[in-house]
Amino acid sequence: MSYVWTIAAAMLLVATVLTMVRILRGPTTLDRLVALDVLIALCMCGLGTWAAFSRDSTVVPAIVALALLSFVGSVAIARFRVRDDQT
Repeated sequence: MSYVWTIAAAMLLVATVLTMVRILRGPTTLDRLVALDVLIALCMCGLGTWAAFSRDSTVVPAIVALALLSFVGSVAIARFRVRDDQT
């Protein structure tokens, strides 16, 4: 069973590295913002994996807070981006 946790952690690590590359090398600002949303989603997945591995549910409020922060940030950025495109 520990192989499953190792494989899950390795996959999350690879996804995080690839997302960081997109954040650093993204050709446009929107690419970087989408990559930042993906990075936050990967953090939530990592916390969820840790909660399942340790059988500890105290990280669930942190996952909810990250989800709310990601949603509000995405909506705010999209709103400002639309406002910039109209002018």
